[in-house]
Order: sequence, then structure tokens, then C-alpha cells
Amino acid sequence: MNLQGKTALVTGGGRDIGRSVSIALARAGARVAINYNSGREAAEETLAAIKAAGGEAFLIQADVTDSGAVAAMLDEIGIAFSGRLDILVNLAGGMVARKTLDEMDEAFFDQVMTLNLKSAFLVLKGALPFLGDGSAVVNVSSLAGRDGGGPGASVYATAKGAMMTWTRSMAKELGPQGIRVNAVCPGLIGTSFHDIFSKPEGRAATAGNTPLRREGHPDEVADSITYLASPAASFLTGVCLDINGGLAFS
Repeated sequence: MNLQGKTALVTGGGRDIGRSVSIALARAGARVAINYNSGREAAEETLAAIKAAGGEAFLIQADVTDSGAVAAMLDEIGIAFSGRLDILVNLAGGMVARKTLDEMDEAFFDQVMTLNLKSAFLVLKGALPFLGDGSAVVNVSSLAGRDGGGPGASVYATAKGAMMTWTRSMAKELGPQGIRVNAVCPGLIGTSFHDIFSKPEGRAATAGNTPLRREGHPDEVADSITYLASPAASFLTGVCLDINGGLAFS
């Protein structure tokens, strides 16, 4: 998975899975733009890890749910990368909160859909002038998008399910331009997401029901994303790759 000479943008690239993805792409030789919104300290730690290993990266702050901020970010990236973006990883997202239908309102629905789906639309549309033949887009969906998610995660799961459909649609639309679009669908991965939104006993039960009898590690998701972004996956597009230790099969 040689990415020497390639350029990459990772939205939400400063922490958790995003950190692992940014480091993995840089390790493979790519120059990485690490997008973050509010987590500056975590993003700086990611950048330091890449530079300590001899990789090349820089930080770029932007709220990817804001079209103006996305446009400004991509203008900066276009200059930094001389108008060429080879790899785009749409990873920014989150559950925001667990809410049942009775508890949620329209504003909450819009917030979660915007964070997890509209953000990917804004970034891909804005990045399109910089993507060309041989470029790769990897979207990050979730097992929740396949099975409807856990209690109170219906809107998050809906957005992640839509991300898979968006991936397949864009694979068809952008394929004639030589742009590949794939997605990964992580299951239970040991990140701060589950530290916040999942109860320890629930995590333990899920891990116990997984054929591999454990949680996944962010690096394992990052390795799959790096593969999908690399020339080694040159004939793969429209794929939604499950990374869940065998917990569920598509």
C-alpha cells in the first residue's frame, strides 16, 4: 500500500479512528491534511506522532457542517497540494446523544443528519475540482447503518445507512472520471465514542458475542481505509466494507 507522492484529507482526523487513519496514510507515504473542528490539542498530538515518525502532515481547522468553512478549508488545501487531492476520507461525525423518538425534536434530527451525512456531501462536492483519475474517496459509515443501531441511536443509524447509499451512488457517478468511492462500516471499535455513549456491560456483552471475542482497534479500521485508498484496491468501488470481527454479515 504505497502512497508515496499522494495527498490526502482526513476530516475528523485528529483523534480516535481519525488519528489512526491520519497516521496510517502518512506512514504509507501520503502528505496528510488533518481536519479537526474543536479538538485542537488531540489534533496536535496526532500531528506530532506523524512528524516524529518522519511523515508529512499539517492541521486545518474547519467545521465541515458549514459550507463556508468547507470552502475555505478546500481553498487552503488546494494551494497546499497544488490543486491535486488523491485521497479523501470522510470521517467526521458523531451520535451527539441517545434519544428516543419521543425525546428528539426536529433540531436534533437535523443536527445529527448534518453532522454525519451532509458534511460528507459538502466536503466531496467542494473537493471534486481537486479529485481526478486515480483518486479515492473513503466514507466512514457504521454497523449501525446496517442494523438500525442500539437504543436511542435511530437518527445516527439512519445517517450511516444513507452514507452507504451515498457511497454507491457516488461510485456510479464518479467512476467514469476515474474516482473510486468506497466506505467502511465499523462495528464495536475501542474509541471515546463508546466511552461516552455505551455502557461498559453492554460493550462487554457485544464483544463476547463477536466471533473474535473482542473489540476492534482503531488501527484495524485505519489499515482497511488505507487499503481502499491505495492502488492495491484499484478495481474496488461502491464497496461498503464491514469491520466488526464477524459480529454481523452484510
